Amino acid sequence: MADRDDIRDGSNFGLGKPVENQSFYLKGCDNLDWGVKDRLSRIFRPDTGKTVMLAFDHGFIMGPTSGLERIDLSIVPIAEYADCLMAARGIIRTCIPPNTQKPICLRADAGTSILTDLNNNVVLDIEDAIRLNASAAAVMVAVGDSAMEAKTIANLYKMVDAGTRYGIPIMGVTAVGKEMTRDSRYFGLASRMCAENGASIVKTYYCEGFEKVTASCPVPIVIAGGKKLPELEALELASNAINDGAAGVDMGRNVFQSDAPAAMIQAVAAVVHEGLKPQEALDLFETLKNA
Repeated sequence: MADRDDIRDGSNFGLGKPVENQSFYLKGCDNLDWGVKDRLSRIFRPDTGKTVMLAFDHGFIMGPTSGLERIDLSIVPIAEYADCLMAARGIIRTCIPPNTQKPICLRADAGTSILTDLNNNVVLDIEDAIRLNASAAAVMVAVGDSAMEAKTIANLYKMVDAGTRYGIPIMGVTAVGKEMTRDSRYFGLASRMCAENGASIVKTYYCEGFEKVTASCPVPIVIAGGKKLPELEALELASNAINDGAAGVDMGRNVFQSDAPAAMIQAVAAVVHEGLKPQEALDLFETLKNA
């Protein structure tokens, strides 16, 4: 056990130095099985090493939240612009056409809603991920939640065990713990714990000092979009995250709650894959919106 009286914050993050001795294009993935790499290459574009994931798994705890009342009307028409779709199995089966030809990141844990204490989740059977041809499965980890931290970490490593058997990468999703603040120290801890327990991808939140979070996490990080922001702010969020080492974004509300979702996801993709500046991407958004 680590001595809790002598825990020192890291300082040597090697900022600006690329990962050494790497042959596969995604960080930390050299020694993964061929099938895992194949699935990751569906999610992260090989030409950029980045991804724009479209998250619409909110309903599994929130119900028909704004923008997700009708998946067939809000999400299906813009799915073509995403690199990957993140959703729960019921929505995938009932609303997403099988010929969409987009990789699926399956929300693979469930249990509680916004009406009760969150995070008391259990994981789904990996066989359902196989049946759905999922390219990845996502499991939430509640670091800092004294009641649920150990259980959610156990959910993650159990799903990693199952995913490893079948070549399916697992994404660790960091929830904000009750006793932790939204800063680089917390997200660095939570992201590193996900990777240490076997996650091939980590989804976390952007914060000040985010370059330390990405540098100290040995696997690709994608950022959550979080609450709905004005379009320019959301594009700035995506740009800052990419500049600070993120391998992509997993945006939901900032896309499907926009007044022009198709234009917004294309503008986000231009930031992530083409390096457009936020104002340039906003100009693109306005052009596409008014076309």
